[in-house]
Amino acid sequence: MKLLEGKPVAARINDNLKKEIEEMKLKPVLASIQVGENAGAEAYAKSQKKAAQNLGIEYKFHKLDQATKARELIDFIQDLNQDKGISGIILQMPLPAHIDYKKMSSFILPEKDVEGMHPANAGKIVFGKAKILPCTPAAVMELLKETGIDLYGKETVIIGHSEIVGKPLSLLLLEKFATVTVCHIGTFAAGKLEEHTGRAEILIVAVGKAGLIKGEWVRQGAVVIDVGINRVEGKIVGDVGFEEAAKRASLITPVPGGVGPLTVTMLMRNVVEAAKGLK
Repeated sequence: MKLLEGKPVAARINDNLKKEIEEMKLKPVLASIQVGENAGAEAYAKSQKKAAQNLGIEYKFHKLDQATKARELIDFIQDLNQDKGISGIILQMPLPAHIDYKKMSSFILPEKDVEGMHPANAGKIVFGKAKILPCTPAAVMELLKETGIDLYGKETVIIGHSEIVGKPLSLLLLEKFATVTVCHIGTFAAGKLEEHTGRAEILIVAVGKAGLIKGEWVRQGAVVIDVGINRVEGKIVGDVGFEEAAKRASLITPVPGGVGPLTVTMLMRNVVEAAKGLK
């Protein structure tokens, strides 16, 4: 078993992004919007700011009141859309309960949507034409590229079918001609999760439930990418039982230290791509 770590991959991509920004004389600017108080969102925003500053990307953080109405947020987004000095816009999650994230993300201009969640950008993934990809699926694809494994025909199982990870990731893998199975709560209810897990040559788990996938279910020699981040008794753990899975897997991501470090890097790559498109 070898660890598939995100930090070295992120460092290499960041070096390339720095050179790209310098050589193309780009001045990328990322506008971040947070509505209300949320410790997790604020921590993520701080990591974004640090990553942006290290690359020479200007980071503009906008914090709106918890009582901000949907119409007010739309107006704020549209002001940023019209600002030619802004390359990309990110809407921090979670939003207050009275605001629909999916609806709000559709008001961000597709060319400034650095999370790749606008319906137009999601549609481009279907046609294999997307330049801006959702950050976590893009991070998973970079880790798979790092393994050097040819995905053509590989039995690839994704556990979790969310709009931000599982669904777009399945499309990206299909572009590489992997044989993709997507499992979800219906698979679990049917008692078939272990069966599908055991078939996977490449197993990707993105649910957010600690220990959902038992290590002994993992196929011998499989590549395991654990996207889950869960806090259990003060520790950060993934969705896969790591100790047992590590005995069977050929490669496995640690949690933390696997997908996480690459996710912010993919966001920064999207900002640079957006800046190039608006140049």
